[in-house]
Amino acid sequence: MPDPSGRPIRADARANEDKLLAAAALAFARDGAAATLKQIAKDAGVGIATLYRRFPTREQLVDATYRYETARLSAQTSDLLGELPADRALRAWMSQVLDYLAAKHGMADTLKTLLQSDEQLSSQTREQLTGAIEEFRLAGITQGVIRGDVPSPDILMSLAGVTLVAGAVHQRVQAERLLDLLMDGVTRRPGGRHAPVAPDRRRRRA
Repeated sequence: MPDPSGRPIRADARANEDKLLAAAALAFARDGAAATLKQIAKDAGVGIATLYRRFPTREQLVDATYRYETARLSAQTSDLLGELPADRALRAWMSQVLDYLAAKHGMADTLKTLLQSDEQLSSQTREQLTGAIEEFRLAGITQGVIRGDVPSPDILMSLAGVTLVAGAVHQRVQAERLLDLLMDGVTRRPGGRHAPVAPDRRRRRA
């Protein structure tokens, strides 16, 4: 987030901003609308004046936190793909999406107004998340572990469906099970139920 004056942000100011945004994401996920700016500043290890200097209003903090968390989530692809096979990397990323949405739900009232007033914000978020999934998908196709006939937007919509029906904190265990089911439909297992089915085999099954 650029400085309102247009001047470059000093390294220490950038570090404080990152601390504030990370603390805000955790606070909104934990406390929802009850999260206070005073507590966020305390969790970040900075004074409340530092928070207000960077984010004069709660709305500006919510906006910046939402953008920060979206960018952070999208940037996880390279690290995960460097550590895990593509299918397992995608599944691990999906769990991170649940954490991301917990913070988003905690900002729901303010965020709804922001999204209504900034139509590009919603589309940019969708593009970023679809792009992240596409990286996993292409890597998985190359590795032979992810189906090539399931488009990234479909995976994102399915993931959104899971969070819609089981996005509450107390539903986390169920949400993880639903993500496993989603991955069953996305992954390719040689000779298994996700291997390509020839048309004549489908007719015989019918």
